[in-house]
Order: sequence, then structure tokens, then C-alpha cells
Amino acid sequence: MTPFHTPFPALRFRRLRQSAALRDLVAEERLSVKDLIWPVFVTDVPGADVEVPSMPGVVRRTVEGVVRAAEEAAGLGIPAICLFPYTDPALKTETCEEAWSPDNLSNRAVRAIKAAVPEIAVMTDIALDPYNANGHDGIVRDGIILNDETVEALVKMALAQAEAGADILGPSDMMDGRIGAMRAALEAAGHKDVTILSYAAKYASAFYGPFRDAVGAAGALKGDKKTYQMNPANADEALRLVARDLAEGADMVMVKPGMPYLDICRAVKDSFGVPTFAYQVSGEYAMLKGAILNGWVKDEVILESLMCFRRAGCDGVLTYFAPEVARRLKG
Repeated sequence: MTPFHTPFPALRFRRLRQSAALRDLVAEERLSVKDLIWPVFVTDVPGADVEVPSMPGVVRRTVEGVVRAAEEAAGLGIPAICLFPYTDPALKTETCEEAWSPDNLSNRAVRAIKAAVPEIAVMTDIALDPYNANGHDGIVRDGIILNDETVEALVKMALAQAEAGADILGPSDMMDGRIGAMRAALEAAGHKDVTILSYAAKYASAFYGPFRDAVGAAGALKGDKKTYQMNPANADEALRLVARDLAEGADMVMVKPGMPYLDICRAVKDSFGVPTFAYQVSGEYAMLKGAILNGWVKDEVILESLMCFRRAGCDGVLTYFAPEVARRLKG
């Protein structure tokens, strides 16, 4: 598009900014409660309903607690909730069998939510780090994160979550070939309608620190995740990864983190025109929330930050601010 320009004073840009009504009429993007996915943490170890220290206002909940959260979300019009488990350390092993147990914490929470609030979409996380004694998203042997063996485990995890009733599977592991393997297994098992929202462009970011505290993976992690998560310097690689995941059967794609990677969100949407999401990750939340609580910025930054995602082409955002934003939008 070539902008059309009328010279001043025939054109005064401020004419369309002089009242809230005019500003609303010419707004190029809208932020809606329907754009939100609410990430919640579930646990069955002591300490539920206590704030995560690095994420003020965010708590780990019992299964009953996440059911109440789902009821709250549905009442606010939030269309989806995403579950992340804080697994009992005694259940974490190097082979991660708990990840695909039908009765693991995440699968029990899915079944409980779908029984109580069937209208809300439940998204799950597919990665081994909540179940891994090494804290990694994949199986580790001799210090190496194994790709193909991990994919086999992730497929079992995906099938268990689909059987539990998950609507949206969120593979966040960044192993090569996992989307194709999951899609083939889901089709073969009769789960043809289960949706995959692939974390296609997930960067090896320092913004994930508070999340690792929330799921109990920080202390267990040995080394870093740079051999499977993306280099923050790369943009073209993100488009190649998105293209691959779409070709393998992903229905939607994710960019993670969010605001530091708005250029990637825009490039993905422009290049592929598919449902594109971003995750306003724990570090982003912690920075904004901390600054608000200290009086350094006004809480208006919450809505402003989410509008940035919409302007960059995102169809929706995972954000810990979801309930607060929904209340504000509902007025």
C-alpha cells in the first residue's frame, strides 16, 4: 500500500484523534477477550494457591482450583485455558514415563475441566521438562538431548492428552519431526479433530526464568536449551520452521517469546496467512507486573502490550493477564 497524502491544512491527522468516539471509529485493530488464552499452573504437591514469587498474582492451583479457574474464564468469555503442571519431584525420572501416564496431573486436570466446563477449550503443553529429572524438554543421554527418542515419547504424550479430552495440543519442545509424528499418530488413533498449535518459532530466551520457577524445572535444569531452541539472532530460520510445521500438520503456529519478537509475528502472518499466536511469557509478565506494582509505569501498559500483538498480526495471545484484561474489556 502506498499512503495517500493530502497537504496540510487540508489534512490534519489530529482531526480523527480529538475524541474517544472518533479514535474508536478509525482504530485499525481491536483487542477482544476472544483473543486470549489463559496459562495456568496445576499441582498436587503442598503449596497450591500460593503465589509464584517471581510472578506476582500468579498461583499454582490444585486440580479443583484449575476447574474454578476454567469456570472463571468461561464466565469472562475467555475461549481457552492452557495447563502447565508442577509435577511432584518424586515422579521425575530420566525416562519421563509420567509424561504419558493417563492419570498424570495434566491429564486429570483436563478431564476435570471438560467435565465441569465443556464449552471452554483446553490446551495442553507437550514437552518433557515437567517430568524430566534433567529439566530438559527432551530425553538426555551422556549430556546430549536425543531428538528421535524424544519424539517417540512426545507422541505417547500427545495421545494420552488427546484421550483425556484436550482440544488443543501445544508441542513446545522444538524437536525436529515431532509435528508430523504426532499428526500421524492422532489420525491413526481416531483423534482426527484434535488441534495442534505448534510452538514453531520458540527462541532460547532468558525471558523464561519465572516460568521455570513456576513448574519446578529451574533447579533441575542441567546446562541450557540452545541445541534445540532457536538462536535469538535468527529470523529466516523461524519462517523455515513454521513452513515445516505447517507442512507436517500443524493447524496453528506460535511465536515465543512475544514482544521482543513482534517482527517474527508479523513475518509469519504475512508469509503464511495462518492462525498465528504469541506467548507473552513469564519474564514479560514479571517485568510489567513488577513495574506496575512499584508505580514505575501505569497499568495501561497491559492493554497496550497486548494491542501490540494484534497490530503485529497475531490472532491471539497466551497471557497471564487474561482474566484482568477480560474484566477491563467487558467494562
